[in-house]
Amino acid sequence: MYIRTLKLSEILKKKSHFLFGARSTGKSTLIEMQLPNAKVYDLLDAEVYRKLLVRPKIIEEENLDMNEIVVIDEIQKLPTLLDEVQRLIQKKNMRFLLTGSSARKLKHGGANLLGGRAWIASLFPLSFVEIDNFDLMVYLNQGGLPHVYTSPYAKEELSAYISTYLQEEIQAEAKLQQVAAFAEFLDLAALSNGQEINYESFAADCQVSTGTLKKYFQILEDTLLGFRLPGYTKTRRRKAISRSKHYLFDIGVTNALCRRGEIIERTELFGNAFEHFIILEIRAYLSYTQNNNPMAYWRSTSKMEVDILIGDEVAIEIKGTNLVSDKHLKGLRALQEEKIHKRYIIVSTDSNLRTTEDRIEIFPWKDFLKNLWDSKII
Repeated sequence: MYIRTLKLSEILKKKSHFLFGARSTGKSTLIEMQLPNAKVYDLLDAEVYRKLLVRPKIIEEENLDMNEIVVIDEIQKLPTLLDEVQRLIQKKNMRFLLTGSSARKLKHGGANLLGGRAWIASLFPLSFVEIDNFDLMVYLNQGGLPHVYTSPYAKEELSAYISTYLQEEIQAEAKLQQVAAFAEFLDLAALSNGQEINYESFAADCQVSTGTLKKYFQILEDTLLGFRLPGYTKTRRRKAISRSKHYLFDIGVTNALCRRGEIIERTELFGNAFEHFIILEIRAYLSYTQNNNPMAYWRSTSKMEVDILIGDEVAIEIKGTNLVSDKHLKGLRALQEEKIHKRYIIVSTDSNLRTTEDRIEIFPWKDFLKNLWDSKII
C-alpha cells in the first residue's frame, strides 16, 4: 500500500474536480482509501452505465445528503452525463469527483466541461516520495505503475498493459481504424522518447502523413500515455530551436515498448532513463502542488542544451554521471548568459552537494528530489 501525495479530500473542499490519470495509476484505490464514504458510480459496470444513460436524475434521487461526495468513474464513457452534473453543481451545490483514463471524448466530442465549475487534477505513476525504501534501479527498469513496481513478473505485466491500452483505449476511445499502424508508431515514439521530433521526418519513418502523425501524438496525450515538452524560445543571445520533445508517462512502459534489456548503471540507457525519471518527478511535483510554471527544454542552434526549464525560475541539467565536471556544465553556462533564470542546477549520481563559483548547484539525485518535494527548489 502506498500513501499518495494527491489528497482528494483537500482538493474537493475547494471545488468539484476532474481526476485524470492513465490506466493503472491507482485512481480507484486512491478513491477507496481517501473517500471511503463517497457514493461511486462506475461507468465500466454495464448495469450502472445503462441506468445512468436512461435516467441521469438517479444521481440526485439517490444522493439525498447533499454534503456527500459523488464519484463518477470513467466519465468519458458517458460524456452527456456532464449536463446533469452541471445542473446539480449549480442548483444543489453538490460536490463531484469525475475520473477518467482518457480525455479524448471530452476534448474532441463537444462534451460539456462544466465551464470552470470543476477543476482538473492528475494522478501519475508512483513518485519518489510515495515509495518506502525507494530503489532507483528497480524504478528505472520497472517504472512506477503500482502493480508493476514490486512485481516479480514486471515484463509480463507491462506487456499486458500495452495490449490493454491498444485494445481498450485506442480502439474504443480513439476509434482508430489502423490500429496496426498506430502500434508501429507507438514503438517508434518510445524509441524517440526525450528526443526532438521533426514531424516530417518522423512521419516518413512511420509511413504516414504529417497530419496523421500529429493526430497520433495527440492521441497519446489525450489518453494520458504521453506528454509534450516544448522548446524554450525566449533566449536572445543564442537563437533557440522551437521543436518539441515527447515523453511517455512511465519508464517501465517505455522500456517495454522499446524492448530494452536490463538497464544498468554507467550506460547510455541508464542516462536516458535517469533523465526521464527526473523529468517525470518534476512534472508530478508541479501538478500535485498546483504550480502553474510550465516545463520546457532549451536547445540553441549551436547545439547548447539544457534538459528542463521550470518557467523562468529554474534551469536544470540531468546527467547520469557520478562525477560532474566542467564539460557537463556547458549548456547551463550558455543559458546563464541570458540572465533569465534565478537558479541553475545539475542533477546527477554524484555523491556530494556543491556549488560552483558561478552559482551552478550540483545536486545528488536524492538530495534534489528531497528538496523538490519539500518545495525548496521552486
